[in-house]
Amino acid sequence: MLLDSLERHQVAVYVGALAVGALVGLLVPAAGTGFGVAINPLLGALLYVTFLQVPARELGRSLRAGRFLGATLVVNFAVVPVVVAVVLPLLPADPAVRLGVLLVLLAPCVDYVVVFTGLAGGNAARLLAATPLLLIAQVVLLPGFLLLFLGADLAGVVEPGPFVQAFLVLIAIPLTAAWVTQAWAARRPAGRRFAAMASTTMVPLMAATLAAVVASQVPELGAGAAQVVRVVPFYVLFLVVMAFAGLAVARLFRLDPPDGRAVVFTGATRNSLVVLPLALALPDTLAIAAVLVVTQTLVEVVGMLCYVRIVPRLLPA
Repeated sequence: MLLDSLERHQVAVYVGALAVGALVGLLVPAAGTGFGVAINPLLGALLYVTFLQVPARELGRSLRAGRFLGATLVVNFAVVPVVVAVVLPLLPADPAVRLGVLLVLLAPCVDYVVVFTGLAGGNAARLLAATPLLLIAQVVLLPGFLLLFLGADLAGVVEPGPFVQAFLVLIAIPLTAAWVTQAWAARRPAGRRFAAMASTTMVPLMAATLAAVVASQVPELGAGAAQVVRVVPFYVLFLVVMAFAGLAVARLFRLDPPDGRAVVFTGATRNSLVVLPLALALPDTLAIAAVLVVTQTLVEVVGMLCYVRIVPRLLPA
C-alpha cells in the first residue's frame, strides 16, 4: 500500500517535501502568503493525529513523571539561556539581528518536535503532556529573557497574543478533538474505524506541513541575505551543542533512553512557527528579525532529519 511505503521511507518523503517547498517558494513567490495561511491548520491537524495515538490516561500519567518534567524545564529554561548567552556576543551587533535570534532560540517547540521525537524512538507521550507547560512557561519567561539580554526598549515590543493563539490552535483544540475521538472510538465501531484511518495520515500531514512552511518562507529570505549568511552557522552550532547538552541533562536526571531522547529533542527544537507572528508584527526597523526566524526554521528542519538518525545512537535502547 502507498501509506505503508510512505511510512517505511518517511525521511526521504520529508526531504522531498522540503525540496518541493523550496522550489515552489523560489518559482512562485507570490504563493507564499497562501502557504503561510495553511501552516497552522496543517500543524493543528498533524498534532490532532499525534494526540489521537496517545490515550488520555497516558497524558495524565506523564504529567506525574517528575524527573522527566524537571529535565524538560531545566534543558529549556536553564541550559538553553546559558548557551544563548555564550553565543550572543559572537552575533552581529545589530539589535534587530539579536532580537530575531533570541526570539526563536529562547522559545521551545510545542508542535512538530513531538513527531520527530516519535520517529527517533523517544517518549512522545510524555513530551505531548509537557507541551502546554512549555508554552505557558515561555509566555511567562520570554519577556524576562529579552529584558535581560536586550534591555527594556526591545523587550517591550513582544506581545503575548500569538502565544495564546498558538495554545488554542495547536494544543487545546487538537487535544480536545483527539479525546472526543478516543471516547467515540471506545464506544462505537465507526469511531474505531475513523481513528484508525486518521492515524494513517501522519506522514502525509508531516510532509504537507514541511512543504507549506518552506514554500511560505523561502520568498522572505531574499531581504537581508548577508545577515542570514552570517547567522546560519550559529543556528547549526546551537543544534550541535544542544545534542550533547540534552544528553548531559538526561543523564543528570537518570532518564531511560526514550525519555532521554525526548529531552534532547525538546532542548534542540525551537518554537519558530509560533514566534514568527511576533517577529512579523515588529516595526519595519526590526524587519530582519522575521527573516532570521524563518531561516532558523529551515536550518532546524534539516537538523531534525539528522537528529532522527543520530539521537538513537547517542542514547541507544
